[in-house]
This record gives sequence, C-alpha cells and structure tokens, in this order.
Amino acid sequence: MKFEKVPTLVYLVLLTLLCTLGAWQLGRSEEKRLFLELQAQGSASAEIISLSKHIDIDGDKLRYKKTQATGHYDTTHQFLIDNQISAGKVGYFVLTPFILQAENVGVLVNRGWVPLNPDRDILPEVQINNEPTAVSGRINHFPSVGIKLAGAEIPTESSPSVIQVVDVEVLAKKLTYPLMPFQVELDKDQQAGFKREWQVTTVMLPEQHIAYAIQWFALAITLTILFIWYSYKKNDK
Repeated sequence: MKFEKVPTLVYLVLLTLLCTLGAWQLGRSEEKRLFLELQAQGSASAEIISLSKHIDIDGDKLRYKKTQATGHYDTTHQFLIDNQISAGKVGYFVLTPFILQAENVGVLVNRGWVPLNPDRDILPEVQINNEPTAVSGRINHFPSVGIKLAGAEIPTESSPSVIQVVDVEVLAKKLTYPLMPFQVELDKDQQAGFKREWQVTTVMLPEQHIAYAIQWFALAITLTILFIWYSYKKNDK
C-alpha cells in the first residue's frame, strides 16, 4: 500500500499533536493527585508549625498546615489586596506584617475581608496595635489573579497601601526586612480580624484529566483508522 506524501505528513503531525495532548493530560492528572494528597495531609494534620526563620519555608510543603507565632504587628505598614470577592461583593483582603519575636523576619497575616467603599478614594479603617501578641492560623499561598498587569505588584503610596498582586520581594523592600513567601490566614477565633471564610482551593480532579487524555488518544486512534481507510481507497482507485 502506497501513501501520498501530503496526507501522510498531515496525518503524522495531527497524530503527534493528539498523542502529546493525551500524555500532557496524564501528566496533569499525576500533578493533581499529588497536590490533593498534600492538601489533605495539611488540612488533617494536627501538627502546629511554630514559625521561625530557621524552619523549612517551602510554601508548597507547608500549605494548609496550622501555624502559630509570637511577635508583634507592624502597624506602620499594611496592605490591601484589591478586587477580592465575598458573597458577591467586591472588597479587599487585609494583609498586616507580623514581625516574629527576637527575629528580623516577618510574615504577612491575612486578617480577613473588608468591603470596598463606594468612593474608592476612601480606604477602610484597619488599624491594629503593635503590642506583643500571639497569632494562629493556617499557611496558604497568596490570592492569585488570572492576568497579571504590569505594575500590579507595586503598592500605592496610600496608608494602607493597595496592591493587586502580592510579591513578597517587592513588599520586603518597602518594609526593609525579609518576609516569608506565604501568608497566614488568621483563625476565626483570633481577635483583630475581619470577615474570614477561608476556602480550600478547588482544582480539576485527576479523573477528569484522565478522561480528557482518553478522549485525545481516542481521537488519535480514530484518525489512524480514517487515514488507513483513505489510503486503501486511494490504492483501489
């Protein structure tokens, strides 16, 4: 059986594309499986991480783990993460730097959600005292955005400062002391907080990725059958 060059080339390109997409979905399935295992372990663990600059600060490994720290809030600097939705309303997450006791390192404590004033020039009142205290909460990544605009990580000169995206390196320069690469979501029973309804990140399940992979491989098989059928037809003629 002879194969025409152009149809064969098109077939091989499409076959490679379909198989690549199928393999990619299988890879994503494994990534999601590992992520969900890590998420479940962090949420179910009774271990309480005591924050210190000496701990392993891998945000992925510590994500959703319970934590506590002693120190004081940096009341001279606070940040509002813009465009945060709660119950269909727009507002801010309040991030307050917390300096660990006897250590020149801080962690950003998410004290909860506050509504947006109809006049955007009027920022919410988020004052807090800087007396020595203890905080407890859970470790999590910072809120993400779909599209990051240029300059979104630069805090405004207002007090508190407004940011669109959290970049700890940028904020650490403003604060003049290092920051841990994650946030602590303040427990609901802790004082000095605002509306707190912390959610667990939802992702596409591994089984869904496997289903997509099967579809791509099925298309590859269908394409192969059609190509062979087409080639036989051409040879018969």
